[in-house]
Amino acid sequence: MDKNEILKRAQDYIKAEKDARFSKEVEELIEKEDWTELEDRFYQTLEFGTGGLRGIMGGGTNRMNTLEINQATQGLANYVIKAFPEKAKNGTLSAVVAYDSRLNSDVFAEAAALIFAANGIKAYLFSSLRPTPELSFAIRELKADTGVVVTASHNPRMYNGYKAYWNDGAQVIEPHDTGIIKEVNAVTEVKTISKDEALKNGTLKIIDKEIDEKFWSMCKAQLFRPELIKEKAGEVKVVYTPLHGTGAMHVEKVLGDLGLNVITVPQQREPDGKFPTVEKPNPEEAPALKLAVELGKKENADCVMATDPDADRFGTAFPDSNGEWVLLSGNQMGAMLMEYVLMSRKEFGTMPKNPVVIRSIVTSPFGDAICKKFGVRMVECLTGFKWIAAVEAQMEANGTGDYVFGLEESYGYKVEKEVMDKDGVSAAALCAEMTLYWRSKGKSLLEHLNDMYKEYGYFEDRAISQNFPGSSGKEVMANIMTKLRTEGLKTLGGKKVISIRDVQNSIIFNPENPSDKKPLDLPKSNVLQFFLEGGTIVSARPSGTEPKIKFYINSTMPLEGGCDKCLASAKEKAGALCDSITAEIKAVLDAAK
Repeated sequence: MDKNEILKRAQDYIKAEKDARFSKEVEELIEKEDWTELEDRFYQTLEFGTGGLRGIMGGGTNRMNTLEINQATQGLANYVIKAFPEKAKNGTLSAVVAYDSRLNSDVFAEAAALIFAANGIKAYLFSSLRPTPELSFAIRELKADTGVVVTASHNPRMYNGYKAYWNDGAQVIEPHDTGIIKEVNAVTEVKTISKDEALKNGTLKIIDKEIDEKFWSMCKAQLFRPELIKEKAGEVKVVYTPLHGTGAMHVEKVLGDLGLNVITVPQQREPDGKFPTVEKPNPEEAPALKLAVELGKKENADCVMATDPDADRFGTAFPDSNGEWVLLSGNQMGAMLMEYVLMSRKEFGTMPKNPVVIRSIVTSPFGDAICKKFGVRMVECLTGFKWIAAVEAQMEANGTGDYVFGLEESYGYKVEKEVMDKDGVSAAALCAEMTLYWRSKGKSLLEHLNDMYKEYGYFEDRAISQNFPGSSGKEVMANIMTKLRTEGLKTLGGKKVISIRDVQNSIIFNPENPSDKKPLDLPKSNVLQFFLEGGTIVSARPSGTEPKIKFYINSTMPLEGGCDKCLASAKEKAGALCDSITAEIKAVLDAAK
């Protein structure tokens, strides 16, 4: 891209951007003649994808800023008006807007709300930051037609994002996602209104406690053993961190109402978009839980809990018999919560007629073994909780299944039907109850996890990711996926590949007989899965929200008996296999750099 083209795009952006903070950034870069930075900001326009927007904040077309928010919201408003013509005509359309603790989130959220209001769509705007699951809950509670949450989830501090929701409280999927993208790309004019005027004419309404209280009640209503909690709550000590995000007011309230002793990490309690104590506010990663684990040790706590900035992801750590703290993976916690839900439903006679658990295709098959024991059907879907919500909605509409639990490996869980997205708040309450339950049986959660391995087999999981930023990043990732598709993989970790699932092309086949292709009943997505002899699965997919490609290893290792030595042997074998596969994948990624 030559300097003249960069300069033209920059000048056009400055004219269009109404937020002086962002336009000034670009003006200063032009003055400095920083062409490298300017090219990165203008070589492309940040795309409104199927999940909305996500990117680094700053001035430029390839950045998150007010101009991008405005265009996205106007496009969404245009689509909603066309989707519900009668409601648009009657002036009864509505939208809910929420935001997290990130820098500029409040500014972006208010801008979005005022654009909805200017387009005749009544905007319900939360008075202050709120978790993503509450946004989903509020859409359903208020019977709104759409919703938006401004968040970049677990990404580093320089990021922000924008997620669009439909009237069922779930993130938009086909055909709405492609329809919205078309409208966003066609925007030539953005309508807005002043906050004072919108409040005066009723097109903007501020909401808070009336939704909060219903949300808290809903989270507590998912629990199975209120009497046990009432009797034993004081025996369990929980250390919790919201990682400077939205979680504190909800997790403290819900767990506190249950009588649990909750100690919040003081350095991370207050919302702060600069995330001063962590590089990444991601409960999947050990460094983010460092302060919480240190406090857990000091307080002799039974459990450490963490939520990400928008409180949809839920991470945990527990002390082992030696006093060392162990961080559980999303797959491990998901399997434990699921087993607890199924066991409790069976015990209390509340298992529905046709129970179904839903997991993403890159989530461990650990849950499949548990479902088999309880006579529950496991259904797979694409990665992203919106697909779990979509399968749930379809089943309920068709009468083909009764939803009881949903999970994904990226620390996402949902037990309730009132929220159509993953929910870290209800997960925290359920995890607390589960900890109490197994404690009442004389078991720690880690001890019970080992018991589960002895019963169902040992499952080990690894995730490998590689960032490919900049203008060439997409091409590099595309080349990796093309190479994997055309050349394939015959073996991994010394294990033969016996089946390949190509979700993009909707086929599954044996690499030794590639012409014998069977159809795959999943929506198209750029994912490849390699099924190895022995049950291990390796999946590859470029991220839909970040410039990186991810590989997932789901290793399955049967136990030769139910003894401690048998478990130790299975863990050793699985670890060696995962190490070997990891090395091969890293070699593929290194070759692509």
